[in-house]
Amino acid sequence: MKGKRVLITGATNGIGKQAALELMKMGADVVIVGRDAIKTRTVSSDLKALSGSSKIDMLVADLSSMDETRRIADKFRSKYDRLDVLLNNAGAVFSQFQTSVDGYEMTFALNHLSYYLLTNLLLDILMRTAKEQGEARIINVSSSAHRNATLRLDNLRDESGYSFMNSYGASKLMNVQFTYELERRLEDSTVTVNAVHPGLVATGFGHNTGRVWSGLIKLAQKVFAISPQKGAETLVYLASSADVEGISGKYWNENQQKRSSDHSYDREQQKRLWDYSAQVTGVG
Repeated sequence: MKGKRVLITGATNGIGKQAALELMKMGADVVIVGRDAIKTRTVSSDLKALSGSSKIDMLVADLSSMDETRRIADKFRSKYDRLDVLLNNAGAVFSQFQTSVDGYEMTFALNHLSYYLLTNLLLDILMRTAKEQGEARIINVSSSAHRNATLRLDNLRDESGYSFMNSYGASKLMNVQFTYELERRLEDSTVTVNAVHPGLVATGFGHNTGRVWSGLIKLAQKVFAISPQKGAETLVYLASSADVEGISGKYWNENQQKRSSDHSYDREQQKRLWDYSAQVTGVG
């Protein structure tokens, strides 16, 4: 990974932070994105100390905001003309219905739209890097929660019937369907895109969902969860391994290609999701 540049969103804790650390140890130049400036700066310093590398930069943005996402894309473009790996990892679950500054349900805004918008805004740099260096890679962090989800694109501003589990699962299904649709659009390039289920990881994820649900999530994590180190393994593998060069449009877990849900392969819905996202963002 020496000489390669990696951009990681959601990199101030959990698997994003661990992936940044492992890739820095491999020699990559890493740019992390976090929401809180103080925390992002602290994590940046920690990663330098832990990795023994100074090759780290940081960007601060609330990626649920389209303007904020555009701002960091512009900032990245103003500083760098190379991007070998884009790792879309930022995400959350929200116990109560919330809307983003743009008026969309928050899970959709953060977990899907940030992936779609940031990827498309940086796609020309990725494609130029692929042309000059032979390849570039996009990795979208999804979840097995997509398996029981269905998509509705007509209620993303509607509070009625809101379920945080349904909204989260739908956003993770969007990550997979976005991956598959993007792969077809990149088929004439050497930019690859893959989705990954990292597993149930012992982090603070889901601890903001109220006393009952957060208690259940904490219990499940205590009994079943893997460490952030283990959870980041497939992310690092997809970012760095020569074994996956040229492989695109797949869903991964534990360094293996897996079959995603039957629903995720619906090409018409993949295109509808893309078209809706393009309409919402004005990009693509």
